Formats: sequence, structure tokens, C-alpha cells
Amino acid sequence: MKDNVFYTRTPTASKVRPLSSVLKTLGLIDIIARQGKPARLADIARAAGMGRGAAHQKLVTLAQAGWIEHAENGYRLSLHAARIGSSALEQASLGERVVPFLEDLVADSRETASLAVITGDAACIVQRVESVGVLRAELRIGAMLDLPNSASGRVLVAFAKDNQLEEWRKRKIALPDAKMIAQVQREKFANSSGLSYEGVRAIAAPIFDERQQCVAALSLVGPLPRFNGAKLRPHLERAAARITAHIGGR
Repeated sequence: MKDNVFYTRTPTASKVRPLSSVLKTLGLIDIIARQGKPARLADIARAAGMGRGAAHQKLVTLAQAGWIEHAENGYRLSLHAARIGSSALEQASLGERVVPFLEDLVADSRETASLAVITGDAACIVQRVESVGVLRAELRIGAMLDLPNSASGRVLVAFAKDNQLEEWRKRKIALPDAKMIAQVQREKFANSSGLSYEGVRAIAAPIFDERQQCVAALSLVGPLPRFNGAKLRPHLERAAARITAHIGGR
């Protein structure tokens, strides 16, 4: 098993062993979702750390189940996957509940506001309100952000549960370094490195629930020429505190 396979999830208390073949098959959905465009068989197999024959068999299975479809230039997620994702957000309800706060934050900051959560080994944007400026950072709902370089990823790693951190490190998943994690924990704030998306910068802050667990990262993102993280930070932190209070956190 290669370290770059994306199917492992947060460990649970169950003593029942999961079916590794099913985990590997479902892991291909994560890989395809990360691409942002149809993914070729060779690229999927390489990312999953398996042979092309094995990867193809699993892709056929996912296509038969309706999760993906084979396009002319590769494999892509189906609309069924989109419907499941939408249902998950509705059940969790966090994304819809924070829209008014995101709208207020955009009005105050004039930059795009997003909410991201951990999905597999990445941060995934689950809600977003765009700024009205001509220059905008185009990152759609469902976009995947890496953990070591994105502001949201850094926040979500810094406040992840110990067992999640241990699992990531065991599989050698790329993470922010220890110094960065400590800084984000101390400040409850993170900047992006600028390496995730060229010409774009972001800042992020954690959202906590009633158990004081970080359930999401709130971020502001904008084009590099005008983005001033220090100036925008107070707007972001006030909005994060409001959302935390709204969901019963502290």
C-alpha cells in the first residue's frame, strides 16, 4: 500500500475490520475529485499506488454504481456524486446555516469568503460567497485545498484530533511543519503560502463546536495584487467568533 492513497478515514472505535478492497475502490472517488477535470486511468492508478488493470476494474465498478462516468478524456464524477454531496451538506446543515455570516463578511471585507472542512486528506470548500469585485479568486464549492499550503488546510490540521494527526503522519501525508502548526494553534489564524493557487492569497480562522472541536475553517481569499491579510484579519476573526457562537461553540 502506498502512502499517497487517499481512502483512509478518521479511525473509529469499531472493532470490525473494514473491507480493504472497498476502501481502495472508494478511494478512487477522492482521487478523481481532486483533479478538477476528467482524470486519465494512468494518473488515477499512479495516485492510488496500484496497477492499471486493478484501477480499471475498480473504475468500472464505480461507473456501474453510478458514482463516476467515463468521458472522452478520462473519468469524472457523476451527477449522482454531486447529489450525494449536496444531501450530506443539507444533513450537516452547517453550510447553509453560515451563509448569512459569509455574506456579512464579504460585505465588510469586499473579498470572497469560504467555509472548508476536512475531506479525506484535503480541505474541501463546502460553502462560498463571492465578492462583487472585477478581480476575484475563482475557487468553487467542492474545490479541494491541500493541507500544508492552504490557509484553511493549515487551520484544520492545527486543530485536528490527535488520532487524525497520528493517522496522517503514519501514512506520510504532507502536512504543515510543527512550527507552523504551533503558530496556528497559538494565534487561531493562518495565512496561505501562495503555493496552492498562483496569484491568490488567503487567510483562515477555526470554527469550534460545543465540544470545542474545530469543525470547519472560515477563510477570506483574493487576488495577490490587492489582498491585505493583516487588514482583513479582524473582519475574519469577528466572523469566525460569530459563527462559533451561532452553532453553540466557544
